[in-house]
Amino acid sequence: MRKLARMALWAAPLVLMLLAAAPSARAQTIPPTGVGSAKVVPLQVTGPAANRFNLVIAGDGYTEADLPKFRAEVDKHLNVMWSIEPYKSYRNYINVYMIEIISAESGIDCDSSLTSPRRDTVLGMGFWGGCNAGSVQRLVTVNNSALQRYTALAPGVSQRLAIGNSSTYGGAGGANATATGGNSMSALISPHEIGHSLGNLQDEYDYYTRGVYGGCYTGGEPSSAHHTLMTVDQMKATQRKWWRWLGEPSLSGGIIDRYAGGLYFADCVYRPSAHSIMKSLGYYYDQVGLEIMTQRIAARVNLVDGSTPTAAPVGNKDTLWLDTVQPVDHDLNVAWTLDGTAVPSSANRRTLKLGDLLLTPGQTHTVTATISDPTSFVRDPAIQSSTALRRVLTWTVKDETNPAGTAEPATITGGTQNARAIGRGDVANVVVSKPADGGVPTVAWTLDGAPVTAPADGRTLKLADLNLGGGTHTLVAKVGESTRTWTVDSKDAVPTVTTSTPKATLSQPGAEIPEYIFEGPFSFKVTATDDQPGYVVTEYRVDGDGWQNFYGWPTDANAPFQFSVTGTDIDALNYGRLPYGKHVIEYRAIDAAGNISAPKKFVANYIDPEKSEVGTVGGTVPATLALSLGAAPPVFGTFVPGKAADYTAKQLATVTSTAGDATLSVADSGANPGHLVNGTFALPEPLKVSATSPLGVGAEPKTIPSTLLTYPAPASNDEVTLSFAQRINANDALRTGTYAKTLTFTLSTTTP
Repeated sequence: MRKLARMALWAAPLVLMLLAAAPSARAQTIPPTGVGSAKVVPLQVTGPAANRFNLVIAGDGYTEADLPKFRAEVDKHLNVMWSIEPYKSYRNYINVYMIEIISAESGIDCDSSLTSPRRDTVLGMGFWGGCNAGSVQRLVTVNNSALQRYTALAPGVSQRLAIGNSSTYGGAGGANATATGGNSMSALISPHEIGHSLGNLQDEYDYYTRGVYGGCYTGGEPSSAHHTLMTVDQMKATQRKWWRWLGEPSLSGGIIDRYAGGLYFADCVYRPSAHSIMKSLGYYYDQVGLEIMTQRIAARVNLVDGSTPTAAPVGNKDTLWLDTVQPVDHDLNVAWTLDGTAVPSSANRRTLKLGDLLLTPGQTHTVTATISDPTSFVRDPAIQSSTALRRVLTWTVKDETNPAGTAEPATITGGTQNARAIGRGDVANVVVSKPADGGVPTVAWTLDGAPVTAPADGRTLKLADLNLGGGTHTLVAKVGESTRTWTVDSKDAVPTVTTSTPKATLSQPGAEIPEYIFEGPFSFKVTATDDQPGYVVTEYRVDGDGWQNFYGWPTDANAPFQFSVTGTDIDALNYGRLPYGKHVIEYRAIDAAGNISAPKKFVANYIDPEKSEVGTVGGTVPATLALSLGAAPPVFGTFVPGKAADYTAKQLATVTSTAGDATLSVADSGANPGHLVNGTFALPEPLKVSATSPLGVGAEPKTIPSTLLTYPAPASNDEVTLSFAQRINANDALRTGTYAKTLTFTLSTTTP
């Protein structure tokens, strides 16, 4: 039994599942319709349940009318989890099944006091450890036997998660984890609890009872991989604990080092990061926890989904094949050897034609295929070489030919899911049939109708290598006459921030990085929009610290987050403590396809209202568009008749503009526009003009009329060089006298 979990600053507390008996189930059998009936909805099926981590989510306290709410809450829970590594990269290793259970009443028991109503629900979920006065309010229990009975409807079960219909914070951990569906922080419970149940990660809280000093740890060296008594030098010298990660920027903020507190003690025991998901909800796993979680998820899945059988010898003309699982954002490595020597040109191929190897007659050979995961999440050689990240297949090749089977059309039999859009950084893969004649099917890929080349035998395509532009794309894989089509989402969700009214705004309107002055407490809220369906996760970080899920306010998912110099105490935990000073707050969005938007930011100058006073001083700039031409006019000199030549001339000008943008253009309103004239005679070739300056954006010489310079911002006394070019051909007839033209140069704007 785990102790009560506790959280520190910026976190909300969880309570791990107690093993005390929960209320008895309301029903012992599952009726086909009405109250107590259930429907299994496969939300994500990436492969056979026997070779996947199967997450089964069941709802309690949702009437039939409440089911749309339940579906939306599950969507949020999952998309938050998919935004966190390693769930993000190993999403394809996980099947997700949702169990829609119809309850007689909405809500769960004792929400949120012991005197609150008992609800008639199927799974018997309730606060206070099942309405137990000796428990704590936030402990949400479930009838384990009922949960197991309903989740058994799914094809496989690796982890159960029961979601209760409540907006009050609460949950519990273990193989049967619980969470409430509607609270602002509910979706953050699941990855934390799976860290316990799957990764055997321990809580990093530095107290046992809220508000009570945790004291000094007095035990021996903890068995926990992310707690220690050792110093940094001792970890390095003995190569133990997190020595491989020391000194690196932590994925959860700060540096991987040695921080006091953990295992419910404030001192005398140490953890790797200032705050990770095992200490503060909303942050990521740090590298130490991430390495463990990667191993635990991968260990539930065989890297090989299927292969040519290895138990019996194969013929020397056979074609060997294997199918692998596929991480979301990187490919697995496949290396083939023949009698211990690497097979040329076989890297990362899923097939090997033995007939192409020209094997020596009269000999028996050994072929191996080593499948490995090159993830950067793991540095421990013991994990890298374990079956979680490495598999070896071995075949004995006999000196005889098996009769070839009948040729048959090749087809696509599976691959990366295409029920939802995939992200621009994903790896798409296909599984193809294995023709009996030993042929190797060719995979042809097209993106928006144009062919693209995939490496090796074409089974996988790394979308990140294609440098996709924004928008939605169509990806198609074709084998023979069969195809598989994906929608590729390459357009980021758009995050937007709103703040409380500042005392003053220091930046110009529309500035890329707004800067504000806040006198006293202030708040902000991050929202996002996307052109694809699915819950969009928003995140923020302060002064370059770790990214945090923006969950709103602990008591209200729709409320802004509040900063103050003292923070706000909620249920004996402190939220939003921020010292006076200048702070940079960044924010971003992660869409349902996993695309992460470029961060945006604003600057908050947080001042003490008792020690500071904000005043304003300023001046007014009149609207100004000023253009002056130099005193010396441009002169080409003497045109020589009968000789082809290019003549040039220059003139200086000065531009001053206070507009948001401005344009310098040239026009000719005289006879024969755009040509120099001498009385009634005009040169055959047009006059060309160009302009350059330090602040303007020019172009190649143009005929008249045309735009010469554009200004994307205000400019003062910008020195402009006007260049004129006149072509005279050998056969051009020239009249005695002077060729000239009066031109009009105009400085204009659309945003004065």
